[in-house]
Amino acid sequence: MQTRGKVPPEKVERIMDQIEKYIMTRLYKFVFCPETTDDEKKDLAIQKRIRALHWVTPQMLCVPVNEEIPEVSDMVVKAITDIIEMDSKRVPRDKLACITRCSKHIFNAIKITKNEPASADDFLPTLIYIVLKGNPPRLQSNIQYITRFCNPSRLMTGEDGYYFTNLCCAVAFIEKLDAQSLNLSQEDFDRYMSGQTSPRKQEPESWSPEACLGVKQMYKNLDLLSQLNERQERIMNEAKKLEKDLIDWTDGIAKEVQDIVEKYPLEIKPPNQPLAAIDSENVENDKLPPPLQPQVYAG
Repeated sequence: MQTRGKVPPEKVERIMDQIEKYIMTRLYKFVFCPETTDDEKKDLAIQKRIRALHWVTPQMLCVPVNEEIPEVSDMVVKAITDIIEMDSKRVPRDKLACITRCSKHIFNAIKITKNEPASADDFLPTLIYIVLKGNPPRLQSNIQYITRFCNPSRLMTGEDGYYFTNLCCAVAFIEKLDAQSLNLSQEDFDRYMSGQTSPRKQEPESWSPEACLGVKQMYKNLDLLSQLNERQERIMNEAKKLEKDLIDWTDGIAKEVQDIVEKYPLEIKPPNQPLAAIDSENVENDKLPPPLQPQVYAG
């Protein structure tokens, strides 16, 4: 079109977008996350990784966003919605548009919080936080789909390519995130990852009145669960101690009985020796009081 028809470059770009839309919509179910790749395996791995990092706070990532400001909180929700919506699109260009909208909401949230334009150093940590908070479905499959089938000129230039590159960097950071990245000790990082504990939260009394009531209740429930867990551990330890004491007491009683039996063995008469009859003659009968003396009746 450019060499023979002398079509302007911008018109060629629009035509290519329409061709891409038509072809990829028809082929989507065949080329998205194909069985010949390990995209699905990567999706499950990154999803599990993000779930394990649910405890990461904005402060740990140095995110310059204050979600207690209603406008900022609204922007964060919109950014999460856009990054999740990416999976519902079929055309690579539409998926890129979701990433771009998400990124612009992030820039607006930072601008409102800092009251000044956001920088690239502010944007990437916030994008990482949004990905962790949203946990987008089939994240790796969507990234691979865009890489394979999107118009290369969009990925190499323009704001779409810039935001997509940052998303790839955010995912790579999440995959390699460690204790040093969050300025934590390895011991604390391992305990947080295993779910044994979570970072210390602010006390309810120190929260601002604008803080979300649901978040307050969630933290109270977490504290209550932690207390119940400690009580359960104490009860289990006491029950095990009681079980051990009972076993020791039973063993002690059995030993005492065995010692008594050995010291005072029972004398068992031979079976051929006749037993004394109740009505046999007893020389001592005359010494019994009258009501107890045996009476002899003539038959």
